[in-house]
Amino acid sequence: MKRLILILLTLISSEISAQSYQESILKHREHYKNEFLESGSNSPLKKEDLAFLRFYEPDESFKVNCTFKKSDNVSPFKMMTSSGKKKEYYKYGVLSFQLQGQNVELNVYRSMDLMSIPKYKNYLFIPFKDATNGKDTYGGGRYLELETTDIQNDSVILDFNKAYNPYCAFSNGYSCPIPPKENHLAVSIEAGEKTFGKEH
Repeated sequence: MKRLILILLTLISSEISAQSYQESILKHREHYKNEFLESGSNSPLKKEDLAFLRFYEPDESFKVNCTFKKSDNVSPFKMMTSSGKKKEYYKYGVLSFQLQGQNVELNVYRSMDLMSIPKYKNYLFIPFKDATNGKDTYGGGRYLELETTDIQNDSVILDFNKAYNPYCAFSNGYSCPIPPKENHLAVSIEAGEKTFGKEH
């Protein structure tokens, strides 16, 4: 009897945790939508466009624990953008984790321009492509963000449910970094933002 009660309590606890996680992702997405409205003239979307934003259902299996290895003695390089211009970044380090039974690595980058702005001095950029691009998700890849302070004892949590589209997915006229080949993944990341539901 005690064992049955323990199992039931475990199941209830797991269900509450799953619901809480879903709520946190939905709240994150509401904040994401509001940022478009707060960006003023630089925003690719107006209020009426927000209804066309599409996302996968929150899935906690795409929230992964990563091992981080910082890069040493690296030089800045030029990352290609959708406009043909190049933006200067340097490789900050590498994230290693397991996803769908596979060992996966992603490079983490730092923008040379943003490092000089106090608000973004800790900003880390993770552009990536995966097997969903051009199908369920934007063909040009998607982005994730971290802060240097998120990395503790060479580990960090990466949540693909927070993956988002570059501005180029919504409108023309933007210069969006193209994920380097090192960040092209063979796995399908069925989490985060999908393709925009409106033609542009």
